Order: sequence, then C-alpha cells, then structure tokens
Amino acid sequence: MTEIQERLFALRDDKYRDFNASLIPTVDKDIVIGVRVPALRKLAKELKGSSLEREFMAALPHCYHEENLLQALLINEIKDFELCMEALELFLPFVDNWAVCDMLGPKVLAKDKDRLMETILLWLKSEHPYTQRFGICMLMSHFLDGDFKEEYLGLVAGVESEEYYVRMMQAWYFATALAKQYEAAVKYIEGRRLESWTHNKSIQKARESFRVSPEHKEYLKTLKI
Repeated sequence: MTEIQERLFALRDDKYRDFNASLIPTVDKDIVIGVRVPALRKLAKELKGSSLEREFMAALPHCYHEENLLQALLINEIKDFELCMEALELFLPFVDNWAVCDMLGPKVLAKDKDRLMETILLWLKSEHPYTQRFGICMLMSHFLDGDFKEEYLGLVAGVESEEYYVRMMQAWYFATALAKQYEAAVKYIEGRRLESWTHNKSIQKARESFRVSPEHKEYLKTLKI
C-alpha cells in the first residue's frame, strides 16, 4: 500500500462508503474507500507542491476511486494553463465515472478561452464518454455567459452518444442554457433537435431550476415529447 493510500484509508468512513458507492453504480464498490470530499480537499492542500504530490499524480492509473478524486482536486489547483492541460490529457482517459469527471474544474482554464475552445472541440469528438462529458461541462462552465455564441448549442446537440452520463450532461447543459440564454436555447427544444430522452430531461431539469421563470417553465412543459 502506498503512502497516499494509507492516508486515504485512515480517513475512511464505512457508512459514507456505502452511501457514496450507491451513487456511482458504474464503479466497483470494492475500490471505494469512503472518504468525504472535505477530507479529500484538506489532503489535497497538504500535498500541494510536495514531491509526494508529483509522484502520486504521475502514478496513473490509480487503484481506488478516492485516488482519482484526489487527482482531480490536485489538477484543479494547478495555476499554469499549459501544465493544467497536460495533466488533464494524461488523466481524462482514466476517468470512469461521473463523480470524478464532475470534480474536475480547474479555474486556470478561463485564462485562455481560445485555447480552451480548441481543446473542447477535440474532447467532444472523443470516443471516451467521460472526456465527452467533461467537454460539455467546460462549455457549460465557461461559454454560457459573456463568451456565449449560439453555435455552441449546436456543438452540444451534435454530440452523439448512447452513454447515459453523456446524455445527462447534455440535458444539464441545455437546462442551464435555458436559464442563461433562453431565446437561443429554446429554439433547440422547439425544433426537437435533441434526442427525445435528452430533450425531455432538459425540460425537466429546466423546470426544476429556480433560474427559469414560471412563464418559461409552463411553455417548456407544452414542448415535452
């Protein structure tokens, strides 16, 4: 057992392990240790800048779910754009569930939106579902406000996948777009440009959002397939 694994097992919470494992059905329960996120964040801060951090991040693939969560948290702390992109490219092929994927959110990516968009286009075309999911997530996080372009909606609508967690992220993206860029996003719902399950899930999630007006929610309800 490595030093990092020993530290993770020292933070183990068996009840939380059972609960957490139930939320990530695609992950074998045997590789879930049961460490709460605040404890993982604290450990990430303790490791930051150490030789142990560098050794750990280079030792891919990891054995345990929490090791992957820790890797994601450490990547989030990288302050250099180029180094962060390199770390993401190395790690994304090993991401195997929504929880690890959604833990990734490096703030440094906002420093170069042009480069980020170029890479997002590649991520969306990936055959790896969680790389696709991450690409959609980055579009949602960085390109639905001041940097929004209507064509970005088409990028997400154009992602073809039978993977549940990719379709769910597409729905999450469109629900958020309906909250932030309603006039542009509603055209995709009116035109039924999404796969039917994703279409209906987008409407459901938008109607559950406090950021969508009651009037828009009622109209969206009439568009359900």
